[in-house]
Amino acid sequence: MGWIRTALARLGLRPSAAEVPRPRLRALERRLGYRFRDPRLLAHALKHRSYVYANQCDRVDSNERLEYLGDAVLDLVVADHLFRRYRDRREGDLTQMKSLAVSRALLARRARAMDLGGHILLSPEERAAGGADQDSILSDAFEAVIGALYLDGGLRPARRFVEAVVLHDMEGLVDGEDFVNFKSKLLEHVQGQGEGHPRYQVQGERGPDHDKVFSVDVSVTGQTIGRGQGRSKKEAQQMAARDALQSLGEI
Repeated sequence: MGWIRTALARLGLRPSAAEVPRPRLRALERRLGYRFRDPRLLAHALKHRSYVYANQCDRVDSNERLEYLGDAVLDLVVADHLFRRYRDRREGDLTQMKSLAVSRALLARRARAMDLGGHILLSPEERAAGGADQDSILSDAFEAVIGALYLDGGLRPARRFVEAVVLHDMEGLVDGEDFVNFKSKLLEHVQGQGEGHPRYQVQGERGPDHDKVFSVDVSVTGQTIGRGQGRSKKEAQQMAARDALQSLGEI
């Protein structure tokens, strides 16, 4: 326990489990499949900034720092899993697969499946506005929980949780429509903003004919919003659309 307190002090975390009844924490631990040595970490992962502000606490008391850490751990675990599992996939494919696995929409779906929204601490106003079911709040809390798992037990429990909850149906996701539909998603978003159609333009190509790499930019109303590379123009366009969606905060 001493090393946990030392790590918390170094990270500037000041968790308290007082706001979360112990039975609720235990119920969530059962859903996570992990018993925390320091349950204050899990309680900290559940504190949305609206709750912190409503209780006149410092912003550092929210779950945002744990979210930052959990995001990095999630990226590492997913990238490592995909690299080892899909040995015949190219870098561009692996990048698309990782983007799907860690997307806000998918993480929010995972969070709903474990009823995480019912455990997140929100201000009364945020909860009344439906914050407990908002994709951004759910996905952020999900990543914060991963950060808490990592701090409490190291990489092993964090990896076990991510593989069991995030990556268990990766095959179905890869075969699904979402994996190849970044262009459609971008088109839907742009048209929803009343900005016409995205325009894709090849900026260059390199390599021999049998192993070319294309570079593509995508622009809206004359402004470049994404760039991508791929072994074909279609793949490069998909990567450019993914990059644009990421920069727009849509994945």
